[in-house]
Amino acid sequence: MTDSLLKKIKTAVSVLEDKKALDISVLDLEKVSDITDSFIICSGSNRSQILALSDGVEEAFAREHIFHKGIEGYDTANWVLIDYGDIVLHIFDKDSRELYDLERIWSDAEKILI
Repeated sequence: MTDSLLKKIKTAVSVLEDKKALDISVLDLEKVSDITDSFIICSGSNRSQILALSDGVEEAFAREHIFHKGIEGYDTANWVLIDYGDIVLHIFDKDSRELYDLERIWSDAEKILI
């Protein structure tokens, strides 16, 4: 994992922690996927918090001139996915996180401790 990728992950995780995201998980996908290098997965307790988490990471990244390639689910806010190329951020509500269980699907990926 490159230093620049690790710095971006730390920035995102810091914002998520500051905004009280629940159960933050970072997966290193470099060896198991061509889609992206890492997933950051977390939960919010309600729609407003999920949107605040999403907005917070976007604002922090924009200050570093890092912009997303795509965003999905912002309107419904039960699963917001933000694609930054080398990082894909997943912000779930509790029910959607349990339903899709990305950590189980990607269980062959190494967990990164930040």
